[in-house]
Amino acid sequence: MKHIFIIVAIIMAGLTVKAQETFFPTKKGTVLVYNTFDKKNKLTNKFQYTIEKVNVNGPDLDITYLVQSMDQKDKLLYNDEITINQRGDKLYLDMSNMVNKAAFQQEGEMPANIEVTGNNMEIPVNPNPGDILPDASVAMALKLGFINMKVSADVTNRKIEAIEDISVAAGTFNTFKLTSNVNASALGIKSSTKNLEWYAKGIGIIKSEAYDNKGNLQSRTELVELKN
Repeated sequence: MKHIFIIVAIIMAGLTVKAQETFFPTKKGTVLVYNTFDKKNKLTNKFQYTIEKVNVNGPDLDITYLVQSMDQKDKLLYNDEITINQRGDKLYLDMSNMVNKAAFQQEGEMPANIEVTGNNMEIPVNPNPGDILPDASVAMALKLGFINMKVSADVTNRKIEAIEDISVAAGTFNTFKLTSNVNASALGIKSSTKNLEWYAKGIGIIKSEAYDNKGNLQSRTELVELKN
């Protein structure tokens, strides 16, 4: 399960574009690097996000990233391109980015018969502690040979909990703390986690943690490098 579902480690960041606040890095060439660790604090994955393109149209933004996923030995698992959108005072993230696409690639390419359904994850431009955010979901189905594979995830109980300082390898930051519940299913195996995420304006996600139903830490992801 943990190899199929990976919460993308970039949803919000805060810079200004033409005096307009947004929760994304908006400078072409900006690079954010994250490490993911398992419950035994063992490095399992590395992610690098590079801004390739920024389109500004009045209050609307479209920011395109090259996403590179590597294993603990820096072997490239997959390349992907994602676009995050701002429309007015809302941000939208394609929920298909929750799925680890390396689990589905064949010879470095995604199968042509893959089907993705769901809704976008919504985030306000100016969150406040106590804000309740809309639920989000994704489902993916494809056929690999004789195997019909289905995976899905529902993100519920999303809430801005607090503003607090947090320290990671990249430094100490003042952040918004967001909590949510994720119920996932892959190949008939179900899992439930409580997720904690910390976001800093001007940078983006600083750290995330996933806990099982007993409150045991299952994985964490943290920012280790920022280049702009």
